[in-house]
Amino acid sequence: MCQGCVKEEFPDRESLCIDQGSYMLNFSKCCNCGARDMKIANRSCVDSEQEEVITYQHVCGSCDHVIAEHEHTFRVEEEFQLYGMSCLLCGSADDQRSIMPIDPRGPAM
Repeated sequence: MCQGCVKEEFPDRESLCIDQGSYMLNFSKCCNCGARDMKIANRSCVDSEQEEVITYQHVCGSCDHVIAEHEHTFRVEEEFQLYGMSCLLCGSADDQRSIMPIDPRGPAM
């Protein structure tokens, strides 16, 4: 992972957990070649009964310099879907959603 390519390391994204794409507003430029284009590489999904983990790399579109490693997790615990994201570029976030038609915690604020 490369701190020189991003404006802010692991920005707090609150509950926004993305499993694809890039947070381009946080991308400064490739510190290796100066390019401002990016692509996703080496995407994989490991799915078990307990958890789904999606990983991929954000890489420079010109020189293939690795900018960040992205990890997105999903699992179900009791009555909630739990999501997580960790990425130098896209940030850190956690979210949970009720699987029930009416959330037992009440309406979201």
